[in-house]
Parts: sequence; structure tokens; C-alpha cells
Amino acid sequence: MNIASFSIICVIVTFTPGPTNIVILSTVHNSGTKKAVEFASGAAVAVGILVGLSAVLNSILMPVIPKILVVMRIVGSLYILYLAYQIFKMDASRVGSSDSGGFASGFLMQFVNPKVILFTITVIPAFVLPYYNDPFSVSIFALSITIIGTCALSSWVLFGMILKSFLQKYQKPVNIIMASFLVYSAAAVSGVF
Repeated sequence: MNIASFSIICVIVTFTPGPTNIVILSTVHNSGTKKAVEFASGAAVAVGILVGLSAVLNSILMPVIPKILVVMRIVGSLYILYLAYQIFKMDASRVGSSDSGGFASGFLMQFVNPKVILFTITVIPAFVLPYYNDPFSVSIFALSITIIGTCALSSWVLFGMILKSFLQKYQKPVNIIMASFLVYSAAAVSGVF
């Protein structure tokens, strides 16, 4: 197994902007660090569960994965559009009072986030299972992926904290830009592009 390739793909996929990372940044900006940490915690737990499920169920689901991905693209795109709308309509008077961005929201988002779904169902069979089949080794790699993902989510919370004053100063344009990124992500996930 090429550990360098495995590590690089994990870092690139988890640290690059995607729907979850954009929502984390927006949550720090609109609802505060505590809500963003709750959201990121929920997302991290979900990533761990998804990676674990991938490790256990990958061989069973291989024949139906293409059908599942079509449904995930549709559901994921609709959910991302909903999040874009929520970010777009936020205003300064509601900052800190929003109910969005909690643990459950972060947790559930990962189950409809096509970027996460595609990553978790492909990384284990592509990089781990051809070389390691014993449960202990597969578990170590699944835990490694979860830790890398948690670090990535945490970095977006930190990024939001560092830029919070800038983001609040230009709240409406920032919300429009972040919502636009989510609309683009939804279009890309849906297969429009």
C-alpha cells in the first residue's frame, strides 16, 4: 500500500472546501464558535460512522453502489440548496440566535453530502482492502481517516474564528458568496456540470 497516496487523498478531500466546510465557516460567522464546534463534532462523528460502515459493508454493497449514488446526488443537491438558502437569508439581527449549526445538523449533513459519501465508499476499497483484510488493520485505517477528517473540520472552525470580525463586517456579501459556493456545489454534485 502506498501510504503517501492514501494520506494525500485523505488530506485533499477533507481539507478542501466542500458543503460541510462552507457551512462550518458560515456557522462560525453567523452563530458563533460554539455552534460551529457542535456542527463540526456531529460531522466528525458521522464521518467516522460512514468510514466504518464502508469498511464493513463495501463488498456487500458493490453491486448497488451506482444506484445509491444517483439517489445521494439528488438528495444531497437538494439539501445543499436548502443550506445555501438558509445562509443567504441570514441577517445580522439573528447572529448568535440561530438554531442551525448544531451537532445533529452536522451529523445529518454528512449522510447526504455526496463528497463525503463518495470519499468514504471509495477510499477503503481503493487504498486499504487490496492490501489489508484483517479487522484490526482496516479499523486502524478507518480511525486514521476519521482523525484526518476531524482535523480538517476543526481547521475550518479555526479559520472562521480568525476571520470572524472580517466576516461580520461584510456579512451580507459573505453570506451571498458562501451561498453561491453551496449552489455551485449542489450543481456539481447533481451532475449539471
